[in-house]
Amino acid sequence: MAQTLDLCSYQELLGRFLAEDIGAGDLTTEATVSPNQAAIGHFVAKAPLVLAGLEIALEVIRLLDSDLGVEMRHHDGDFLEPGDEPATVRGKARALLSGERVALNLLQRLSGIATLTRKYVEAIKGTKAEILDTRKTTPGLRAFEKHAVAVGGGSNHRFNLNDAILIKENHIHLAGGVRQAIARAQAARKNSRFVEVEVTNLEELEEALPERPDVVLLDNMTPECVRKAVAIVRQKSDKVLLEASGGITLENIRQYAEAGVDWISIGALTHSAPAADLSLEIEPAL
Repeated sequence: MAQTLDLCSYQELLGRFLAEDIGAGDLTTEATVSPNQAAIGHFVAKAPLVLAGLEIALEVIRLLDSDLGVEMRHHDGDFLEPGDEPATVRGKARALLSGERVALNLLQRLSGIATLTRKYVEAIKGTKAEILDTRKTTPGLRAFEKHAVAVGGGSNHRFNLNDAILIKENHIHLAGGVRQAIARAQAARKNSRFVEVEVTNLEELEEALPERPDVVLLDNMTPECVRKAVAIVRQKSDKVLLEASGGITLENIRQYAEAGVDWISIGALTHSAPAADLSLEIEPAL
């Protein structure tokens, strides 16, 4: 179950999104719709999807109409079929029209992430592996996008660079080698949740293990190479977590999960998820 977002913390951000879209005013709506007109809006799924970001979308409209009435029929994490209506809203017609695009952009984006995440989670069902996201998120939307991953059944890796230590190829080059980089990280780990190191072959793996990293990231390895890496690590320790990443798709992910890794991180969850198809159908309130 994904943790509920504290939307009060994001009202300023959502307000900036609205300001970007509305500018100095919604010319079309102000020209055609009376300020006293009330309306009803129906959020409607147009394709099968996992819902994510509904409360965020509603908050966008509430910023334009604080008296907005909402009838919730579904919540984040629910699977919707075409025609399902997750929520109905009632309020000022101008608010619904002016907030529609921003609300839908966020709802479609986040539901798309949750839907893709659910597909990856289902693909490895029955294994011990866990699906993780990455920092390949849209600037400004990280909290929302990582929330969507959790809604889809995945887990969040690092939220930001201050969360944990992940030593990657460039760090290793600049530190002078795998062992040197890990040793420095261990000495300076402070409040880091874990120390993780990326390796690209079995030689680097053997070099890393004596420095006792908490996690080893097996980068761009084949499933067979990952299986060998798991065997090497488990002969030495049952405490080191193993993560696979790079070149992993829905078609081959089960091979990686069955190779015995603990984590599989998928950048595509947030950088390549197609938007889910939802609409907001608005009609006059009688």
